[in-house]
Amino acid sequence: MAIARLSHLTYWYPNGQNAALRDVDLAIEDGLTVVAGPSGGGKSTLLRVFNGLVPHFHGGRIAGAAEVAGQNVFETPTRRLARTVGFVFQDPELQTVYDVVDREVAFGLENMAVPAREIPAMVEEALDAAGIAHLVGRRVKTLSGGERQRVAIASAIAMKPRMVVLDEPTSQLDPDGAAMVLSSAIGMARDGRAVVVSEHRMERLAQAARAMFAVEGGTVTAVEPSAWSAPAVAHAPPRASAPGPEAWSVHGVTAGFGERIVLDGVDLAGRAGEVVALSGPNGGGKTTLLRIIAGALSPQSGHVERRPGRIAYLPQNPTALLHRPTVRSEVSLTLERSGEAELPEVVLRAFGLLDAADRYPRDLACGERQRAALAAVLPGRPGLVLLDEPTRGMDPPARDALVRVVAALRDAGAAVVLATHDTALRDALADRVVAISGGRLSETAPRAAIA
Repeated sequence: MAIARLSHLTYWYPNGQNAALRDVDLAIEDGLTVVAGPSGGGKSTLLRVFNGLVPHFHGGRIAGAAEVAGQNVFETPTRRLARTVGFVFQDPELQTVYDVVDREVAFGLENMAVPAREIPAMVEEALDAAGIAHLVGRRVKTLSGGERQRVAIASAIAMKPRMVVLDEPTSQLDPDGAAMVLSSAIGMARDGRAVVVSEHRMERLAQAARAMFAVEGGTVTAVEPSAWSAPAVAHAPPRASAPGPEAWSVHGVTAGFGERIVLDGVDLAGRAGEVVALSGPNGGGKTTLLRIIAGALSPQSGHVERRPGRIAYLPQNPTALLHRPTVRSEVSLTLERSGEAELPEVVLRAFGLLDAADRYPRDLACGERQRAALAAVLPGRPGLVLLDEPTRGMDPPARDALVRVVAALRDAGAAVVLATHDTALRDALADRVVAISGGRLSETAPRAAIA
């Protein structure tokens, strides 16, 4: 029997001329259901129907019918639906309430009036299931983006909902963390829950899925999971010339938070026209090193040197960069400040954002918002490009577009540093791969060089 059912559902966002979802008919049963499709195609909108954020929070117009666990979504408050549907968003930064990990995971249980004596054991069980028992007592603000994502997953699991919805849950996770989260999702499905996952990492999910739906242009189509195949990955064009002189360096750098040391006396340098990829586990120090190279964080000891020139820095939470009324105006501002005569439409076209040029950036889907942030920081011929998880939430075509843009920056002489768990991006672009773990650095040859 289906736990959720949508019938002839059509939805328009406020002031939206085109429907975000069009005449959707589907049923969600126990087991694993995978939702696939391009960024901005409507996946997140579809998932938000199940917990009532569409239409209760987002507003707009809706037609048809939606039912979850016998409750009419249009008539049931979201606080009541939350008892049935556990939801993990694409942006874990936006759903954290408390500053301490175990307190955060307990929050939902407290709201459900779970007896206080039962909460510690339920929190412990959820932290174990998400693979983050070691984060008990840690302050959320000291966590990496991937660690925050797993805290959000633990918070949803703790309430033991009948249905669990995960919107791009592995977008910021290292391979081990992603495997653990996907194992948790598959395990919950095997235990009898209905689990709905929107993902771009489809290899393992497609093998375990009971059902799959493709969402594109607001249209939802049932797909046979066994028919899914991984798309080909574009590789960067051959470089125009060899890397140039040293563009940045860190010498004897130690950094951390309080008594917790994240980087311990590290030395590293990069050259103009060179792409350095940083790899390693969540919380290993990739973001900290990027921030130190950018000048956004001062080391506890050691020093940093940079060649003069503009720095383009994409942080792990790109929403912090987007404050203009339209995507076009974000790009125009960067071009104006850098003295470039290039038209913003040229940049928008490179990132596949022409159709979103006049939209408010923060209203975009996660993958589109990521592309908007990249379009806002990369124009203007930067000399140093620092990108923290740049393919977060991106579909394969968007990643291919990023590969072309970064390769062009490299050939123009920019020194590029990528912090990424995306092995396809790393293999396509990296001249050098530097692993960060336990505060130390170790360099490995990129896959292309090995081949």
